[in-house]
Amino acid sequence: MIDGKTVAVVVPAYDEETLIVETLAGIPGFVDRIFVVDDASRDATAERARSAADPRIEVLVHERNRGVGAAIVTGYERSLAERIDVTAVMAGDNQMDPDELESIAGPVVRGEVDYCKANRLFTGRAWELIPHTRYLGNAVLSLLTKISSGYWHVADSQAGYTAISLRALELLDLERIYPRYGFPNDLLVHLNVWNAHVRDVPSRPVYGVGERSGIRLRKVVPRISWLLFKGFLWRLREKYVIRDFHPLVFFYALGFLMTFAGLALGILETVLRFMGNGIPPATVVLVALLLIAGSQFTLFAMWFDMESNKDLR
Repeated sequence: MIDGKTVAVVVPAYDEETLIVETLAGIPGFVDRIFVVDDASRDATAERARSAADPRIEVLVHERNRGVGAAIVTGYERSLAERIDVTAVMAGDNQMDPDELESIAGPVVRGEVDYCKANRLFTGRAWELIPHTRYLGNAVLSLLTKISSGYWHVADSQAGYTAISLRALELLDLERIYPRYGFPNDLLVHLNVWNAHVRDVPSRPVYGVGERSGIRLRKVVPRISWLLFKGFLWRLREKYVIRDFHPLVFFYALGFLMTFAGLALGILETVLRFMGNGIPPATVVLVALLLIAGSQFTLFAMWFDMESNKDLR
């Protein structure tokens, strides 16, 4: 417990037999329950987890591989069943410093926020410690997640070291959240619809401990980008149309419409010009006006969104 609040840790694991025991051994003593979710590993992950001989540990096994997000949801549901006050997530590859768990869970325990997550980009050495391709991919997805989720103050969207309150878990429809690698991004989108308070906590990047990454950025970044675009539209509808109304939806709609029309007309006129046709000056002015107006409408919509969510820290 921390300050009289029960704490659980969900450990999603897939083919982590070499690191799972070390990961579990490092989990602090104030943690009351540890839910290891083996996502249909092909190795002895579940057996190695059970061999840890820690009475706090319960091993849950998926019959088929369902994705890291689904594994976390399984742990969340188990935590909900036991009415755990705060539920953290630590990966099974020993890449999350257990000494930081109290600083991540603390704001949730004290009721300051509903969801707290690690941010490895706060440190000035992030570029040195994180593989550069991973860093750049994370930076792109973090920017897109800000726009999609409405949490403009949050970065390092791919960080899986998190803590969430019982209240937030009860509000969320866990089955609707994306079950694979984009889970933390989609979770932020869903939390924003419920006006949950979210905070970043500085975290030390940990690499080179024997972990193996199956992430392929050329596949993951486009997939999660599309997920975030759909999540963005869903959040606008749920939060600013159905549950309440905000004119920013009109600004976004006009911004996207005018920008698309300006780009389409500009490309068409450029093609016609290369084919030897002349371009009337009025058409050039129209393209410029559409692009300028579209960008202004979009930027105003973003500003409205930032103002609407500025208290969710």
